[in-house]
Amino acid sequence: MTRPVMACLDLEGVLVPEIWINVAEATGIGELRLTTRDIADYDLLMKRRLGILDRHHLRLPDIQAVIGKMAPLEGAMEFLGWLRERCQVIILSDTFDQFAHPLMKQLGWPTLFCNTLEVDQSGRITNYHLRLPEQKRQSVTALKSLRFNVVAVGDSYNDTSMLAEAEAGILFRPPDTIIKEFPQFPVTRTYPELKAAFCHAGGLRP
Repeated sequence: MTRPVMACLDLEGVLVPEIWINVAEATGIGELRLTTRDIADYDLLMKRRLGILDRHHLRLPDIQAVIGKMAPLEGAMEFLGWLRERCQVIILSDTFDQFAHPLMKQLGWPTLFCNTLEVDQSGRITNYHLRLPEQKRQSVTALKSLRFNVVAVGDSYNDTSMLAEAEAGILFRPPDTIIKEFPQFPVTRTYPELKAAFCHAGGLRP
């Protein structure tokens, strides 16, 4: 029996712009431009970000105000609609519940697995909590145990274990460093290319 396809998509860089880059541009704090496309150690990256926020007295509402002005990448909503007509879709992201709400609304409320921030009464972000360690890879493993044919898409270091665990992993608009370090994954740069990759990997209809 043919197994149904489950698409597992990263969020930032695949469907929406990078949140922290937008915050960096809005606040003028260039240090916040670094993302999981640059730093492979997520804990190191997040502790660095929290330190920067403290030094510049940035609170959760300040970041949410930036996110509230963001929109999905051009073509993302059409692509997501195309994909959801053909298979099940889960977004696996290292973003946070407190960041994601306005973006999920614009995308039509797809299923999202992500992390959570710890915030004090003043709005200061004091810590972050992973939904579970290696949640992207572990989610793919669990979905495979439920007999789904998992096709995963990402663009960053924190996506590569998910891509490797899936039956098929696809890179979407990755930096050159990722392409060089992970040549085993096909590279797509447009949504039509990504559709074609899904048709090839998952046997979806065009």
